[in-house]
Amino acid sequence: MKQLRKTNKQFSKNYKTLIDSVEKLYCKNDIKMVLVGDTVKIGISIKEGNKDRIQYYQGIVISKKNTGINLKIVVRKTFQGIGVERQFLLHSPKFQSVQVLKSARIRRSKLYYLRNISGKASRLKQKFINQK
Repeated sequence: MKQLRKTNKQFSKNYKTLIDSVEKLYCKNDIKMVLVGDTVKIGISIKEGNKDRIQYYQGIVISKKNTGINLKIVVRKTFQGIGVERQFLLHSPKFQSVQVLKSARIRRSKLYYLRNISGKASRLKQKFINQK
């Protein structure tokens, strides 16, 4: 039984180092820091026929999950009165750019309550940053 526990520990240790080395190969280093509550403009490359173009998606970041290569944000926008959410993997090869347009003062890590609110009530207080 003790021998089995030792082999499991060795396996899990080797497995973790293998996963870490593979993640380092595919992680991007030039991604800007995005926080929950930021209004962002994200560029995603899309292939139409034999042409590649960048499609932009603008909205508020309502959640963020930091798990290595699976760094994911959920962006919500309102289009013709209907809320639309989209998830973006920031280390994906299709992900091109992110631009932070505004930052908001928030006290939550996830802004899921914005799903139930519409109109002016869904506005967030803006955070002003001194640029020197």
